[in-house]
Amino acid sequence: MKAVITTEKIPIKLWLEEEQVEEGALDQARDLANLPFAFKHIAIMPDTHLGYGMPIGAILATKGAVVPNAVGVDIGCGMCSLRTNLTDIETADLKEIMSIIRETVPVGFNHHESPQDESWMPEKKGNLPIVEQEYKSALHQVGTLGGGNHFIEIQKGSDGYIWIMIHSGSRNIGFTVANHYNNIAKEKNKALELRVPKDLAFIPEDSEYFDLYWNEMNYCVEFALANRKLMMERTKSAFKEIIPEVEFSHFINKPHNFAALEEHFGEEVIVHRKGATRARKGEWGMIPGSQGTQSFLVKGKGNVNSFESCSHGAGRVMSRAAARRNLDLKEERKILTDQGILHAIRHKGDLDEAPSSYKDIDEVMANQEALVEVQIKLQPLAVIKG
Repeated sequence: MKAVITTEKIPIKLWLEEEQVEEGALDQARDLANLPFAFKHIAIMPDTHLGYGMPIGAILATKGAVVPNAVGVDIGCGMCSLRTNLTDIETADLKEIMSIIRETVPVGFNHHESPQDESWMPEKKGNLPIVEQEYKSALHQVGTLGGGNHFIEIQKGSDGYIWIMIHSGSRNIGFTVANHYNNIAKEKNKALELRVPKDLAFIPEDSEYFDLYWNEMNYCVEFALANRKLMMERTKSAFKEIIPEVEFSHFINKPHNFAALEEHFGEEVIVHRKGATRARKGEWGMIPGSQGTQSFLVKGKGNVNSFESCSHGAGRVMSRAAARRNLDLKEERKILTDQGILHAIRHKGDLDEAPSSYKDIDEVMANQEALVEVQIKLQPLAVIKG
C-alpha cells in the first residue's frame, strides 16, 4: 500500500498517495473508519473517487451490521468477459456486428418492448417484497445495458484473441431495492438517535430488515449477472450472424457492488465492496480502462490488507459535469480515432465518458501490483456506451 491514515477510530489503508485522493472521498473514508461496527481497517483502492456516502473504490468490513450505501444503488454491477477463437477481425465486420448489437440490446433508459423469457430471471429465494413488486418491470429490463459508464466493448487481447467485455448492473430493480432499504435504515437510525452519517445508515443483524435486505440484495446480484449473460448471448448472436464459424470460451464474471459474509483476520465479517473487485489468490478478474485505453484480465494475489480485493477500473479523475464542461470534443474524438477505435463519443454530452475523464490506468495498475497479477492486456477495438 502507499499510505496509512491513523487519525481515526480504525486505520485507513490507501493504495494510492493520500494527496491523490480528492478531499470529499477522503472525508467519506474517515466517516467509514469511525463507524462503531467497522472492522480492522478501511481499504481504499487506487481508482477511488467520491461516491454517495462511501467512496467508489473502497472496502468496508463490518461486524453485526450491513450498510446499504456501502453496496450502492446499482447492486451487483460488474463485468463479464468472453474469449472468441478469432485472432483478427475486419473493420467492416466489426461495424456490422456493432450495428446488430445496437438493434438487440437497449441502451440508456431504454428497455425491451416485450418481456424477455422468464428463464433468464434468477430463482426467488426467501421473502422478496421489493423484487416481487418490480418483477414484471424487470422482465423488460433484463438484457439491457443502462447508462453512464456501462459498456459493451470488443477488444484484441495480448494473448492474440478477440475478446468481448460487458459492464452493467441490476438496472431499476437494484436501484429500487437499494433506496428502499437505505430509507428504512435512515428512519430506524434516526428513531434510535444513532450518531452515524445519514448517508451511511445501517441495518443491524438483529433487525427484521436485515434478512430482507440480504435476500433482496443477493437477488439483485444474480439479476445483474443474468442481465450481463443475456446481453452476452445477443452479442454472440451478432458475431455468429456475421462470422458463422466463431466460437466462444473462457467466460469470466465479477461483480463489484455487493456485500458478502467472508472470513478475514480469523473472524467472520460482512465485506462491503463498492466499486471494488474481489481478488482472492488465483481468482480471475477484470479491470477496464476507459474506451480509449487498455483493459486488463488479472488474477488476484489474495492480499489480506485489501480484504482480498482490487480496483474495479481506472476511476474518474473528474465529475461527469466537469468533463462535459471542460473537455474538448474534437480532441477526445481524435484520441480514439487515431487508435482506430469504433467509439461512442459523438456529441458534447458524451464527454462524461471520454478517456480524459478517467485516471491513468497504467498508474492505477502500478499502484496495485501487490493485489493482482496481469494475465492478459486488452486493447479496445469497438465500444458501445450506455
